[in-house]
Amino acid sequence: MTAMTAQPSITCNETLAISAHRIFPDELNEHGTLFGGITLNIVDREASLAAMEVARQTVVTAKLDHVNFIAPFQLHNSMNLEAYVTGMGHRSIEVFAKIIGKDLTTGQTFLGFTCFATFVIEDQLAQVKYNRVIPQTEEQQAMCAGYEQRVQERRQERQLFQKQLATITTNKPWQN
Repeated sequence: MTAMTAQPSITCNETLAISAHRIFPDELNEHGTLFGGITLNIVDREASLAAMEVARQTVVTAKLDHVNFIAPFQLHNSMNLEAYVTGMGHRSIEVFAKIIGKDLTTGQTFLGFTCFATFVIEDQLAQVKYNRVIPQTEEQQAMCAGYEQRVQERRQERQLFQKQLATITTNKPWQN
């Protein structure tokens, strides 16, 4: 696929992906709370929908960061995930995701999880079709405002990791 011409803008709400998930016993750990890996799986799948609103083609997960497990999810809770684009580069798309928990027996809601997910367009010749995202709510403004700082942090982290990567081996310790 060839590069697309960038359109002026898209709103956070136009990228909004929403999903609901009910928690069942087979998803709980020995503490009676939802396995963290299940939470991350849900976020990864659903946040990609927001990224694809911008890419309009296949994206792959590059990074999950600023991951915050704020409150545990338990049996008799539901999880309502909201994800929307907070920034984009030529091929990369940052998505903010939050999960609002709900106690299904009382109706009480709580913030249980937040993170940022970075997706990259799989086709190396393609580019994001928009040049900016426009926040519409106070929350979206706050999340979008930190985009450039998070990009800088990721670059620095990636440079450090590249140095560390040279020291990581695939040798099995018992075979040395």
